[in-house]
Amino acid sequence: MSAAENTVVELRGVHKTYRLGQHVVRALQGVDLRVQRGELLALTGPSGSGKSTLLNLCGLIDTPDSGDIVLGGRSVGGLDENQRTLMRRDAMGFVFQGFNLVPVMTVAENVDYPLFIAGVPAAERRERVAAQLEAVGLQDHARHRPDALSGGQRQRVAIARALVKRPRLVIADEPTASLDSHTADQVLALMRELGHAQGAAFVIATHDSRLTQRCDRVLALLDGRLQ
Repeated sequence: MSAAENTVVELRGVHKTYRLGQHVVRALQGVDLRVQRGELLALTGPSGSGKSTLLNLCGLIDTPDSGDIVLGGRSVGGLDENQRTLMRRDAMGFVFQGFNLVPVMTVAENVDYPLFIAGVPAAERRERVAAQLEAVGLQDHARHRPDALSGGQRQRVAIARALVKRPRLVIADEPTASLDSHTADQVLALMRELGHAQGAAFVIATHDSRLTQRCDRVLALLDGRLQ
């Protein structure tokens, strides 16, 4: 597989500016980035350095002012909002610091939800949910609700939910910030193991040195530029 075929997401000369009243924030200034299949990439930098903006652009939640974003070999610049939504649904998973689980759903239902939204047949959904819960070590908690779980268990549910779709790209925003050291280490090992096994690329914004030590590559953002 060539480097181009192995590339999951690529940013080419991306600029993004926001206006806050009279103040202009140059969030990203000419960012070039290529993330490969199975790679865990950590983005570090102080608050306001552009990490969240870069995640939002990679996740097609926002659009650049200039430059190009290529996902799976396809430029996304000309996609309308419906096409972007479908690409997020079919090709991406998201992991957040606050887990973002649905409290009234069981663990299995939370993991199943992306497949349900995507119209996957029920029998296949059950099989994939069971396999993913086993992969994250939560098969015995399938019927529990999130409030019955520890923080580390909830983050493992969130990872299972992100990966059950077999996405090409996983966007993770401070996924270990609310976890103690032992739990964070388990979650990081799990992300690395499953990311490599499934070929998913992870783009992770973090301040956590425990996480950066376990990633394949670490890039620092400062004033909207990759260092």
